[in-house]
Amino acid sequence: MTDTVLRKTIFLKAPRTKVWAYLTEPEHLAEWFHPPKVTLTAGTKLEMFGAQSGDKLIWGEVKAAREPEYLEYSFTVKPMGDVESLVKWTLTEVAGGTQLSLEHEGLPQGAEAFDLTLSLDKGWDGHLMDMRKAVHGEAA
Repeated sequence: MTDTVLRKTIFLKAPRTKVWAYLTEPEHLAEWFHPPKVTLTAGTKLEMFGAQSGDKLIWGEVKAAREPEYLEYSFTVKPMGDVESLVKWTLTEVAGGTQLSLEHEGLPQGAEAFDLTLSLDKGWDGHLMDMRKAVHGEAA
C-alpha cells in the first residue's frame, strides 16, 4: 500500500507576494481558512482557530517558510489522534499570476481512515475555492 497524499493545484490572478500573504498572515487566513494568532514563520508553533468558536482546530509547527515560494508545516486535527501529517505549499510564478500547489501527506492509512481522507479532501477543495474568492476580491 502506498501513502495517501492529497494534491491540489489552483491558479490565481495575483503575484506570489500577495498569495503568500494569504497563506501566512492571520487577517488573510481568516478570509479563507482558519486564522492563527500570529503570522506563520519558520520555527513557530502552528495553531489555527475556528472563526466563530475560537476553538483550536489545527496544530503543528511551521517547518519552512521561504517567501514567496514555499511553506511547509506539520498538521494535526482532533480526528487524526496522534498522527502528524505534513502540508506543503508551493507558489510558482506563471504568466498573469501564480500557480499554487498543495501537497498534504502523512495522512492516517487504511480503510478505517478513508472517511477522514475524504473529509480532508473535500475540505481543501472548499478552502481553495474560498481562497480564490478572497485573493480575487470576490464576494463570498
